[in-house]
Amino acid sequence: MADVHDKATRSKNMRAIGTRDTAIEKRLAGLLASAGFSFTVQDAALPGRPDFVVTDYRCVIFTHGCFWHHHDCYLFKVPATRTEFWLDKIGKNVARDGRDIGLLAEQGWRVLVVWECALRGRKKLSDEALGERLEEWICGGGDSAQIDTQGIGLLEITSVPYRT
Repeated sequence: MADVHDKATRSKNMRAIGTRDTAIEKRLAGLLASAGFSFTVQDAALPGRPDFVVTDYRCVIFTHGCFWHHHDCYLFKVPATRTEFWLDKIGKNVARDGRDIGLLAEQGWRVLVVWECALRGRKKLSDEALGERLEEWICGGGDSAQIDTQGIGLLEITSVPYRT
């Protein structure tokens, strides 16, 4: 199936996709602030430019879009058009995520990935549930973790999307 937009329109649409101050980042920032955590946003000095850095607890937090970072949830669907292009692009994102998380761990940082599905959509966590998980992980000093619609669990680097 051909793209419904010409190349210039598609390019304009893709450029408009924000990389900071997204709705899911704003929601997470509000929860961190209301819990009393001081944090910096998108520290370019750290691998992967984490969305939030909580220096007092030596931890970083990424908000990952389920599509762009291949989360195995209801928000991830393999595109029907240009499938190879998208699988390659998403696969590179996943590989980069793994590399960045490894580098952060080597530098002594704990990493939390909060998936988009936990922050928006029909299965999102409530502010209360999400805030409790954030506080539990940040203050608990445990291993790197992830939060999705199921709650909090150990961080697993997802595999590269399957090719059909």
